[in-house]
Amino acid sequence: MRRKRERKRPDWGVPKGIVLLATPEGWRITVLTVEGGMLCGRLDVPVSTDPQDARAAAGAMVKDLARDSHGTEVEVNWDPPVEPWSWTARVVLALALGGVPPSPDTGP
Repeated sequence: MRRKRERKRPDWGVPKGIVLLATPEGWRITVLTVEGGMLCGRLDVPVSTDPQDARAAAGAMVKDLARDSHGTEVEVNWDPPVEPWSWTARVVLALALGGVPPSPDTGP
Protein backbone atom coordinates (compact mmCIF):
# COMPACT_ATOMS: atom_id res chain seq x y z
CA MET A 1 0.00 0.00 0.00
CA ARG A 2 1.35 3.42 -0.93
CA ARG A 3 1.49 6.16 1.65
CA LYS A 4 -0.27 9.39 0.89
CA ARG A 5 2.45 11.86 0.00
CA GLU A 6 2.20 14.98 2.12
CA ARG A 7 2.85 18.32 0.55
CA LYS A 8 6.00 19.85 2.04
CA ARG A 9 5.45 23.27 3.54
CA PRO A 10 7.75 25.93 2.04
CA ASP A 11 10.81 26.91 4.06
CA TRP A 12 9.66 30.51 4.25
CA GLY A 13 6.34 31.74 5.61
CA VAL A 14 3.45 33.75 4.21
CA PRO A 15 4.60 37.37 3.67
CA LYS A 16 3.13 40.18 5.77
CA GLY A 17 5.55 43.06 5.15
CA ILE A 18 8.43 44.35 3.06
CA VAL A 19 11.36 46.61 3.91
CA LEU A 20 13.23 47.97 0.88
CA LEU A 21 16.51 49.83 1.26
CA ALA A 22 18.62 51.70 -1.28
CA THR A 23 22.32 51.15 -0.53
CA PRO A 24 25.46 52.12 -2.45
CA GLU A 25 25.92 48.40 -3.29
CA GLY A 26 22.35 47.93 -4.55
CA TRP A 27 18.77 47.43 -3.48
CA ARG A 28 18.26 45.30 -0.33
CA ILE A 29 14.95 43.65 0.58
CA THR A 30 13.59 42.04 3.72
CA VAL A 31 10.31 40.12 3.64
CA LEU A 32 8.63 39.72 7.03
CA THR A 33 6.38 36.67 7.47
CA VAL A 34 3.18 35.97 9.38
CA GLU A 35 5.03 33.23 11.29
CA GLY A 36 7.64 35.73 12.55
CA GLY A 37 10.42 34.91 10.10
CA MET A 38 12.39 37.06 7.70
CA LEU A 39 13.71 36.50 4.20
CA CYS A 40 16.55 38.91 3.41
CA GLY A 41 18.59 39.50 0.30
CA ARG A 42 19.42 41.64 -2.68
CA LEU A 43 16.71 42.74 -5.10
CA ASP A 44 17.68 41.71 -8.61
CA VAL A 45 17.63 45.18 -10.21
CA PRO A 46 20.49 47.53 -11.13
CA VAL A 47 21.77 49.99 -8.51
CA SER A 48 20.62 52.87 -10.73
CA THR A 49 16.97 51.68 -10.76
CA ASP A 50 14.41 54.39 -9.97
CA PRO A 51 12.83 53.90 -6.49
CA GLN A 52 9.35 53.54 -7.97
CA ASP A 53 10.59 50.76 -10.29
CA ALA A 54 12.44 49.08 -7.40
CA ARG A 55 9.24 49.09 -5.32
CA ALA A 56 7.34 47.58 -8.26
CA ALA A 57 10.00 44.86 -8.66
CA ALA A 58 9.95 44.08 -4.91
CA GLY A 59 6.15 43.87 -4.90
CA ALA A 60 6.12 41.60 -7.94
CA MET A 61 8.77 39.35 -6.37
CA VAL A 62 6.75 38.96 -3.15
CA LYS A 63 3.53 38.30 -5.09
CA ASP A 64 5.26 35.62 -7.18
CA LEU A 65 6.81 33.97 -4.11
CA ALA A 66 3.46 33.89 -2.28
CA ARG A 67 1.70 32.44 -5.32
CA ASP A 68 4.38 29.87 -6.17
CA SER A 69 5.19 28.76 -2.61
CA HIS A 70 1.83 29.04 -0.86
CA GLY A 71 -0.81 29.12 -3.61
CA THR A 72 -1.86 32.48 -2.17
CA GLU A 73 -2.54 35.80 -3.83
CA VAL A 74 -1.34 38.87 -1.93
CA GLU A 75 -1.63 42.62 -2.33
CA VAL A 76 1.31 44.94 -1.59
CA ASN A 77 0.51 48.41 -0.19
CA TRP A 78 3.49 50.79 0.10
CA ASP A 79 3.56 53.22 3.02
CA PRO A 80 4.63 56.84 2.45
CA PRO A 81 8.44 57.00 2.76
CA VAL A 82 9.91 58.37 6.00
CA GLU A 83 13.46 58.44 4.63
CA PRO A 84 14.46 58.99 0.98
CA TRP A 85 16.37 55.66 0.94
CA SER A 86 13.92 53.41 2.82
CA TRP A 87 10.41 52.11 2.04
CA THR A 88 8.04 49.77 3.84
CA ALA A 89 4.98 47.95 2.60
CA ARG A 90 2.17 45.96 4.14
CA VAL A 91 1.37 42.66 2.46
CA VAL A 92 -2.17 41.37 2.88
CA LEU A 93 -3.69 38.08 1.78
CA ALA A 94 -6.10 38.33 -1.11
CA LEU A 95 -7.57 34.89 -1.80
CA ALA A 96 -5.96 31.50 -2.09
CA LEU A 97 -6.08 30.13 -5.62
CA GLY A 98 -8.97 27.88 -4.50
CA GLY A 99 -10.95 30.91 -3.26
CA VAL A 100 -10.29 30.35 0.47
CA PRO A 101 -7.63 32.23 2.47
CA PRO A 102 -5.05 29.80 3.90
CA SER A 103 -4.60 29.42 7.63
CA PRO A 104 -1.04 30.17 8.79
CA ASP A 105 -1.33 27.12 11.10
CA THR A 106 -2.33 24.60 8.45
CA GLY A 107 -0.67 26.03 5.34
CA PRO A 108 -2.23 26.15 1.87
